[in-house]
Amino acid sequence: MPLNHWTITLAEITKDNRVSILAGYIGILFSAGALYICTCAPAVLWQDSALFVYRTWHNDIQGNLGLALAHPLYIMIAIAVKHIGLGDLAHRINLISAVFGAVGVANLFLLLRLWTGKTLPAIIGAITLAVSWNFWQHSVIAEVYTLFMAQMLGELIVLLLYVRTKRVGYLYLLGLFNGLAIANHMWAVFGFACYAVFLVILRVRKEIGVGSLVVVILLWLLGALPYEYLIIKNIILSGDVPGTLISAAFGNIWEGHVTNTSMSVKLVLENLAFIILNFPTPNLLFFFAGLWVLLKKAPYRGFANIILALTTLHFVFAFRYTVPDRYAFFLPFYCFAACFIGLGADVILNRFNRKPLVVAVLLFALLPIPVYFVVPTVARKTYKSLAQRRQRPYRDEYDYFLKPWKTGYVGAERFAIEALDVVEKDAIVYASTTDVHALLYVQEVKGKRPDVRIVSQYDKSKNAPALNKETAAGLMGNFPFYVVSPVKNYYPDFLLENYDFVEAGLIYRAVKR
Repeated sequence: MPLNHWTITLAEITKDNRVSILAGYIGILFSAGALYICTCAPAVLWQDSALFVYRTWHNDIQGNLGLALAHPLYIMIAIAVKHIGLGDLAHRINLISAVFGAVGVANLFLLLRLWTGKTLPAIIGAITLAVSWNFWQHSVIAEVYTLFMAQMLGELIVLLLYVRTKRVGYLYLLGLFNGLAIANHMWAVFGFACYAVFLVILRVRKEIGVGSLVVVILLWLLGALPYEYLIIKNIILSGDVPGTLISAAFGNIWEGHVTNTSMSVKLVLENLAFIILNFPTPNLLFFFAGLWVLLKKAPYRGFANIILALTTLHFVFAFRYTVPDRYAFFLPFYCFAACFIGLGADVILNRFNRKPLVVAVLLFALLPIPVYFVVPTVARKTYKSLAQRRQRPYRDEYDYFLKPWKTGYVGAERFAIEALDVVEKDAIVYASTTDVHALLYVQEVKGKRPDVRIVSQYDKSKNAPALNKETAAGLMGNFPFYVVSPVKNYYPDFLLENYDFVEAGLIYRAVKR
């Protein structure tokens, strides 16, 4: 194999090197952790982040959006954090992402450090991932993604250790880790497919025994147990095996998005913009160098094939996905991109070993930070579509969306408090999926206005009545009725024919025509 400096084995790693690797891992872990904790959102947010906090409050490991969106392992971790009892609940749940975001960055450092035998490319790759827009953004809000990134990179570390040592214990860890990843997010099925093929090849070549393969399978089943429990429970309760399996694969209404194969020019351009926004640095060119030399420098051909397969699968899946927040589904690909940038940097710096170049590369790795300060201003002038979306109180779409940090942001909680303050006793408030869980959080966790009935498409307050076309007239004739937004599709269509909406503070009162 050419370029032998990448063929280092564990046996060649001295005790001093192990200490150095551990010190580097801890240093990266605490540095990334400090970044994310300092920029973490201190309060409840909008959309899915508020939903995860709300589900945690209710110890709800399944949710009502379908099993694919249950993420039981994440919710179980959040429930454990809930019982710590220090500080604001929403802040604590947000900090889970900060912790696992830091673990993910440190895991990428360790993967590159073990792979290349060098610290510098590992640091470059770790910094690249840590300050990338999407990863940073999801490391400071309540979301399941950073947990998955830490898990996926952990899988690759133990896979690398296996191909270096051939110790079957690392395959046992691989099975356990992937099972746990399945219990967190269905992204892990891509890894499952690749590892399953890898294990079959090992068995055909008689590199592992039947007993070892059985142990891997059993440990995978153990790791995936939270998700298996939900599937079995729903099959027993509903008796609908196909429906439950579809829910487990796609959720309730997302099958069309998951299986989409159509593309548009707008979709392609936006996806490319997402990628550039995550890596607005000349170091992005190292990605191509890292990709080009991957097969030549991988410690094992099967390892390289798995890396390439996972990169391709995650990229293709995200690129043709059509949900509004599809930018988040590029996250696994960004992890691999940061890995390739680290590999490419090692090749270039090894060939052109000049101190000024090393300093420049390190500075370029940090370049995205100042870029994110100016991107919202540029976008306001060049991308008017973002301003045309439904505007939310105390949320500038450009700053909120394009700046990854959420330091001091309390806009969603402030909105919820003021919205509940403005309505009369026993009022009914219809909220969209964007706003409802912030309102429910302030009402239930903060104890604000328990008399107000909050209803929505998915969740509602405990005392809320059923709202439909048949009950609407009676309810609205007897109680003050409000909607959070007067924009069509943010309230039931059956209100459109008979009611107008009058501004009342931050929300709108329904008035019969």
